Parts: sequence; structure tokens; C-alpha cells
Amino acid sequence: MGETIVLYPSPLRGHIVSMLELGRIIRQRHPRFSVIVILSSSSATAPTPVANSSSITVLHLPPSAAAAAEDNQTPFDLARRDTSNLRLALTAIAAAADLRALIIDGFSDAAFPVAAALGVPTYYYFTSGAAALAAFLHFPTLHGSTTKSFKDLGDETLNIPGLPPIKASDMPPVMHDRNWRIYGYILDNCRNMISSSGIIVNTCESLESRIIRVIKEGLCVPDRPTPPIFAVGPLVESKVDGDEGGGDKREKRHECLSWLDSQPSRSVVFLCFGSEGRFSAAQLKEMASGLERSGLKFLWVVRPPPQDASAKSTSGSNDGDDTSIEKFMPEGFLERTRERGMVVKSWAPQIQVLSHGSVGGFVTHCGWNSIIEAVHAGVPMVAWPLYAEQKVNRAFLVEDAALALPLSMSNEDGFVSADELAKRVTQLMVGSGEGKVVRERVLAARDGVMEALSDGGSSQISLAAVAALWKRG
Repeated sequence: MGETIVLYPSPLRGHIVSMLELGRIIRQRHPRFSVIVILSSSSATAPTPVANSSSITVLHLPPSAAAAAEDNQTPFDLARRDTSNLRLALTAIAAAADLRALIIDGFSDAAFPVAAALGVPTYYYFTSGAAALAAFLHFPTLHGSTTKSFKDLGDETLNIPGLPPIKASDMPPVMHDRNWRIYGYILDNCRNMISSSGIIVNTCESLESRIIRVIKEGLCVPDRPTPPIFAVGPLVESKVDGDEGGGDKREKRHECLSWLDSQPSRSVVFLCFGSEGRFSAAQLKEMASGLERSGLKFLWVVRPPPQDASAKSTSGSNDGDDTSIEKFMPEGFLERTRERGMVVKSWAPQIQVLSHGSVGGFVTHCGWNSIIEAVHAGVPMVAWPLYAEQKVNRAFLVEDAALALPLSMSNEDGFVSADELAKRVTQLMVGSGEGKVVRERVLAARDGVMEALSDGGSSQISLAAVAALWKRG
């Protein structure tokens, strides 16, 4: 089998997709390496894409003896129960091939001590951008600087090297309470990442040059050496008809694309919030009112509210319900807007939509895959973060890069008024001032990304640099 790189993503579809894309470019650019992707036994519980290249070998770990179902299991827990089978798989690969490196992501962090015990150099693939990476690398320092939890610090400002000042409450929710089990997992993950052989980041120098420089200078990790950083992206899912987590591949062309074909160039604002973003019924009605007041053409992907009808949820558990979207809209909304708007239930092929010439703006939850897909397509954004590291991403998008406009939220639940949404999407699509700046900057960012990904570009140079380390062994 020769020189081999093993990739081990966590059992989350977005992470699997991004890791497969990394494996694809490793094989494409450095074919001397064989690439094996090991999928957790838990990956079977979520829609799993198939590698787009026959040159990538995909192995599935068998169910673990510790696989009894438990409530409230995190991706960290799912990875932990596979460690014995992962050890057996890596041992078998090392016996049959020249295993040069293991690449893991943050949620598959339980693999780090397994690889260390086998003497396999371990690299982390950070599926988000450099802004979030700066926050994670600095997290152990923040943890040691106070005995309080972020939830107790509230709106107190955190100064993280490379980032605009952000509120403690804007850190990823899994970091908010020091007493939570997942907080300990995240802390261990950050410390292991700092001790790794290197960090591969899904971004590029032109998109986050200042933040990458700050990280490389060691400012985020003041008490220890920072591992080598390799910005090899942005890696956008190739030849897969889907969004960052929105279901299985659709063979037929989605009806929304035909609708877009009939719209003028860059006239449509696209609203989509990832595979896990849901809103309350009240917020959905408010969003509909805002879109109607704006007078703009729109394509809106709507998921039914959580079954408990509370505020936004990260649960995607009721995707398959047959609930009509119309019941969550203001009376007559769909009829009044049918000439200029389209509402799609649950899923749309996000990459294809963003790449369509009729789309001129994107209201996004600030998931990193969505951000890089928008930048890749040259589509400006309105930032509406919902969960995970998305508020950190918003700080980068709005304050650092000026690639998105912010939304004012009226209360702790992040409720956005119809007037605020109408104002921001109008500003994004046709406004002067900030809106014009964002539209111009995202086109420049797109050009920078294309250059980074081209032959001789910064991302190809970074990939060659990490490949050189693998060659040396």
C-alpha cells in the first residue's frame, strides 16, 4: 500500500464531507500517498456521503461493545466508544502500509492518545476558519485566567489575539459552563491540538491573513509553542448536490433551480440556516413579514419549528414530519408573494443555489461551510448566527472582513424583528454605504480564494508543506 495517510472524521455529516474533500485534494495533488478514511460506527446514524474518488479507501469501524444507547451523548462520547476498534484498525494499517500520519477533527479527539501510543504523528483538521481556531487555541489560557464560567461573565469582553473584542456569551455554547462534561472535552481537545504535529485549517491566507499571522506568531498560545499551521482551503464540497448537512444527494434537478433560472441576475436573496437551524413559529412569521415588506425576490428554506415550539433549536430530529409550512406563515403570505418568492421545505442544494447567477445575497447562520460556499460564489451575506462557533464567525465576517451585515437581535433568544430583517436584506441587495462595501469586498474575497486554490497559490503551497512533513516521516 506504500505511504499512507489516514483520515478519521467525527460522525457528523458536515465533518465527514469536509474530510473527504481534504482526502480528495491530497490524492489529487500528492498521489504518492494512499488515503484511507475511517468512519466511526456512529456514522451510520447520519446520512453519509460517498467519496468522490475511487482512489480513496473508506473503512467503517464495527459497532463497539460499548455502543449501548445513552441519552445526551455528544460527538465526543460517540468517538470515545470506538477507541478500541480504532486502535485495531490503525495497528492493522500500520502493519500493511507505511503509515505516515493520522488526521482527525476536534470531535474525534479521542483518537489522539491512541495514535500517540502507536507512535503515529497526528494532525488536526480544523473544519472551521482561522477566527474560530484562534478562539479554540486561546481557550486554555482563558480557562486558566478565571474561575468563572463564560455564562457568569455574560457581556464581559474577551480579548482573543487576532479577533475583534467579543462577549463571553458569544463563545461557543459548549464552553459556557465549566461544570459541564463537554466543557472538559473541549478543553482537552484544545490542549491536544496544541500538542499535535500540526493543524490543517479550512481557510486560506487571503481570506484570514491577519488572524493566521497572529496564530503562527504564537500569540494565541502564550505559554507553549504553537504547532505548524497549514491553511489549505477553503475546501468546498465537490460534485455533491447538497448543502453542508441537508440530506442525501438528489439526482433530479431541484425545482428551486428552475425557478431561479427565470429570475433576473443577482436579484434573489437566499435564506438558509444549515441542517440544524430551526426557529420558533413566532420568528418564522416575523421573517415572512420582513421578506414581504422588503419587496425583494427571495428563496427561503424553511424547517418546521422544534416540536416543543420553543425558541431556536439545534435539533434536526423532526426533519421527516409532514407538517405544512403554510401553517407557520402569516395568512395569505404565500399567495401574496408567489410572483417574487419561493419557499422550500427543509432542504435546497445550497452550493448550486449560491452559484446561480440570479442569487445576489445570502442570509446565513454563519456555519463555516456556508460562509466559504458564499465567498466561493461571490455572494454577500447577512449574518444570523444560531449555535456552535457561529457568533465568533460573525465577528470575523462583520467586523474584520466586512463580508456580511449584522442583524440586531431584540432579546436573549436572538429574536429578529420584521423591520430589522427587511432593512438589512434591502441594504445588502441594493443599498449604498455598508451594503455596497460588503458586495464589493466579497467579490474581492472570491478572487483571492480562487487564486489561493490555483496552481502555485497559497493553499497549494501550504498543502505541499504539510505533505513534505509526511514524506520525511
